[in-house]
Amino acid sequence: VMASLINSTATLIVPYNFAMAALNAYIAIQLFVASFKLSYSYVCQPIRNVWKAEELQIANAVWWYYFSKLLEFCDTFFFILRKKDNQLSFLHVYHHSTMFSLWWIGIKWVPSGSTFLPAMVNSFIHVLMYSYYGLAAFGPEVAKFLWWKKYLTILQLIQFTSALVLGINGIRSGCDFPLWMQYALVLYMISFIVLFGNFYAKAYIAKV
Repeated sequence: VMASLINSTATLIVPYNFAMAALNAYIAIQLFVASFKLSYSYVCQPIRNVWKAEELQIANAVWWYYFSKLLEFCDTFFFILRKKDNQLSFLHVYHHSTMFSLWWIGIKWVPSGSTFLPAMVNSFIHVLMYSYYGLAAFGPEVAKFLWWKKYLTILQLIQFTSALVLGINGIRSGCDFPLWMQYALVLYMISFIVLFGNFYAKAYIAKV
């Protein structure tokens, strides 16, 4: 029974990953288009209590982004079923559990303003990430051509560092965005830089 379940799971992995890539592409495009129309700032965007179509579009896309964090628990489910215990690292568990919890706070209290930017950038990176996983799931014949895995981690580290800088700048400049959110962002990004940096060092630098 377990072998049958594992085989069934393997057949689901490819469509799951490409579906997640498509969902993240939708979110990123929605946020980019709406924020562009509203002339949103990428440095400091105050919250607007305005019922414009584009503002609602951003709130809707941020909600879908939060919902995608729920769907991402399937990553963990697949690891468990396929007995990929080595991938159930502290980084994996911390990343998925905290993202879901913190983005619940995001959509409840600040679904507007600068919230759009981390969701948009992270969704774009997840398009690349889930596309990679979807292609890798075809097997060794395809996986051997996927030389760019480590660059996904580099992109993530650039994302976290940029968010850290923006958070610090928002605090220093007095950006009209909830101060507690900016402090939370700074601390959260530091934790990600440490954890993902440690992963990158062990996975790629140590092997050189």
